[in-house]
Amino acid sequence: MVKGVAVLNSPSGVSGTIYFTQEANGPTTVTGSVSGLTPGNHGFHVHALGDTTNGCLSTGPHYNPASKEHGAPHDENRHAGDLGNVTAGDDGTVNLNIVDSQIPLTGPNSIIGRAVVVHADPDDLGKGNPSISSID
Repeated sequence: MVKGVAVLNSPSGVSGTIYFTQEANGPTTVTGSVSGLTPGNHGFHVHALGDTTNGCLSTGPHYNPASKEHGAPHDENRHAGDLGNVTAGDDGTVNLNIVDSQIPLTGPNSIIGRAVVVHADPDDLGKGNPSISSID
């Protein structure tokens, strides 16, 4: 089993710990919680770069080793880092339990060392809503 962890902190008070586990060559399980969010949907992505020195701007685009289009987690044609939206409850907390086969922890497409971003806004899931940014 391979494990990874991302610790989130922001000046706006958003914080959390996200755990990644992968058995052999199976899918990766993402668990954990994030608090301090506004209630509702928030885009959740793995970004290409692990540089968080300038917030989301320095993390680069969504992780996309196969050069696919932006999409929803269940879409065949999607960035590997497109993990969709997570929903914060009235208390501003989201509990994660995601299983995904496009974010391995080993091999040439490993996500280790990349940034995990919970966006302020919802993700348009590649459906083209111009008022919702997919890469803020």
